[in-house]
Amino acid sequence: MSSTCSASIHSRIDGASSTPDPRSTRRSTPRTSRPSRPMMPETTRTMAEPAASIDFAHFAQIDLRVGTVTNAIIHPDADKLLVLTIDDGSGEPRQICAGIRAWYEPEKIIDRQVVFVANLEPRKLRGQISQGMVLAATAVGDDAEGDVVLVGLDGKVPAGSRVS
Repeated sequence: MSSTCSASIHSRIDGASSTPDPRSTRRSTPRTSRPSRPMMPETTRTMAEPAASIDFAHFAQIDLRVGTVTNAIIHPDADKLLVLTIDDGSGEPRQICAGIRAWYEPEKIIDRQVVFVANLEPRKLRGQISQGMVLAATAVGDDAEGDVVLVGLDGKVPAGSRVS
């Protein structure tokens, strides 16, 4: 290390810097050229409790895909479930049971593209096989506590497209 560099560091540590402190050159009055952004209500800043951390290797095992809902019916034996038939691009329809009945009418989500977990082990839910899980967000905050919204896309993509 050169003596000039060493002296410069020591002078800053001692507080005898030759450059002015940038905090002392701030304006005493706020700028008025930019409009201030309105504060967001506190309820929109609430965050759900985070889940336990996983490493990237575990995350990379999750196969997220895009599918198109081709049919949706009310589950005959469950109050909260819809049974969705999804075109996942494989040529075979995929059936997924989704707990979205309180928020979505079956006929209104037909032709909608959804993101789903494609490699989730199939499971029987109240007598119906579910071959995946549709992604949805559960709202938090005073105004929308518990509202469920399907995860969507900004545009159309082919069924079976991988989400990364």
